[in-house]
Amino acid sequence: MPERRSRKDAARNQEAVLAAADDLFARSGSPEDITMIDIATAAGVGKGTLFRAFGDRAGLLRALYEARLDPLREAMESGPPPLGPTASPQQRVPALLDALLCFKLDNRRLALSLEESGSGSPYQAEHYERWHGLLRAALEQIPGLTDAGFTAHTLLAAVRADLVEHLAGREGVPRDTMRTQLANYTAKLIERGPGHRASIGD
Repeated sequence: MPERRSRKDAARNQEAVLAAADDLFARSGSPEDITMIDIATAAGVGKGTLFRAFGDRAGLLRALYEARLDPLREAMESGPPPLGPTASPQQRVPALLDALLCFKLDNRRLALSLEESGSGSPYQAEHYERWHGLLRAALEQIPGLTDAGFTAHTLLAAVRADLVEHLAGREGVPRDTMRTQLANYTAKLIERGPGHRASIGD
């Protein structure tokens, strides 16, 4: 019984921490200034509890990112087209990228903080490997398209958090414009393939 109560307490503390972190990041203009102590205080738990549950700040960011991503992941894994697995690859690839762009626009500061934390390279993050694998698998089903792995990297580069932040924040590119630009870029890349060489007039 004490062990079961301990697990319940740990789960309740984790939920409180994620809710507090979510609120702090949503209201902060500088997420990098939010410390583990700030989050522990807002959640009403000790700093040690935070580190035991998440390891470090990067671990907490990953957990929060994954929690926000759950509805999208469910749609990708078992939902209907265009995001779900039964969609055609020509339909699914643009839909996946649009969904990822919208997610990063809605979670700009969190996504940027996560990609800049830890190893300093988004390519080593677990979530990047998952997105790359999903896109590569879909691209491999498109007739005539070669180098699916490289193409998936190229498409994901267009929705890196630092680029999204630069375009939306510094350049002030409207959301709908960014979505249209990404859709056009994706369509051209899928149609031509990464080995296409542009000619004058393209």
